[in-house]
Amino acid sequence: MQGLNFIAIDFETATGKRASICEAGICVVRDGQIVKTRSWLVRPQGNMYSYWNMQIHGIRPSDTIHSPEFPEVWAEILEYLKDIPVLVAHNAAFDIGCIRHSLELYGMEKPDITYYCTLRAARRLYDFGCNSLDYLCHEFEIPCGQHHQAGNDAEMCARLFLKEIKDAGACALEDIGHCNGKL
Repeated sequence: MQGLNFIAIDFETATGKRASICEAGICVVRDGQIVKTRSWLVRPQGNMYSYWNMQIHGIRPSDTIHSPEFPEVWAEILEYLKDIPVLVAHNAAFDIGCIRHSLELYGMEKPDITYYCTLRAARRLYDFGCNSLDYLCHEFEIPCGQHHQAGNDAEMCARLFLKEIKDAGACALEDIGHCNGKL
């Protein structure tokens, strides 16, 4: 898959608000190969958490009290996006929403980035009753880390997207334009 470059991204949030990112994860893919997976704990503004969100991902205020806020983590993610301005997320409406709301909260500029959604692609390509990331990875025997840990989810998403591209018979990202958008 020469020339197939993208960054899978995943966020966990501290509350029901999209701008309450408490963990960010990326998985960098170059020429169709995973080259790096990384995650950051992020201190949400006010370091406030909802009980339900903590039950999902297990991250607590004590875990992020000394972590950087979104602008510092986003600056690091942008370094990767300079070379590869393409994001992939499972249920991109959520993850891209997290980026948009966080950029707005901190008064930051929105970069020119294209994104793709593995959930939309899965709904188009496969006939499963469930299209959650962990379910699809289990069905396709894609290695899974701890679900709801951003770095693991980003890597699972990257592996799923590589399979979707293959199953769609696509040779390039442009060939699967039905599941993309602009940040």
